[in-house]
Amino acid sequence: TKNADYKLDTLPEGSVVGTSSLRRLAQLRHHYPHLQFKDVRGNVITRLEKLDAGEYDCLILAAAGLTRLGFGDRIHQIIPGDISLHAVGQGALGIECVEGNPEVLELIKVLEHAPTSARCLAERSFLRELEGGCQVPIGVNTVIDGDTLTLTGMVASLDGKRLIRDQQSGTLAEAEAIGTKLAEILKGKGAGEILKEIFEDVRPQ
Repeated sequence: TKNADYKLDTLPEGSVVGTSSLRRLAQLRHHYPHLQFKDVRGNVITRLEKLDAGEYDCLILAAAGLTRLGFGDRIHQIIPGDISLHAVGQGALGIECVEGNPEVLELIKVLEHAPTSARCLAERSFLRELEGGCQVPIGVNTVIDGDTLTLTGMVASLDGKRLIRDQQSGTLAEAEAIGTKLAEILKGKGAGEILKEIFEDVRPQ
């Protein structure tokens, strides 16, 4: 924001918030219906220039990217997970190698981080069961406590008026099954209908 005292909760009604993510847009519209949301494009510096020029009152950007680029002092609020869940697999790094080469697979296996793998398996199976993609408002968060994995998932309409959220837990070995089960729970609550409407709007014919 331009004013360091402002947070999303304290922005005046009608304030213009810039974001390029449909996932964040839907969740923020749900929690802050009194704010106006406007698409923002360009690299980080271009977006900040648009903010400073008065085109927006607030921007939603990735904190990690801002910090890495030296703009950490521009961050006035970290949006908590109860307001905005992240994208499936966000922050995870994947390593690819040539197919059918067990020697290479064995060499790179030392790089595997088991908790991250379990999180990704759960989150990706959740997304796969919902038949979603990067252009739909599907959010997740995965917590591991000992051998227990808890996956929180969300599907929202683009206008933010409908938001379906739930969670499912199980053992690390059940990661994929947890994701599938959570997707089924959300579909049972109407997520399928929401996604069908969104697919018709954003997917090319």
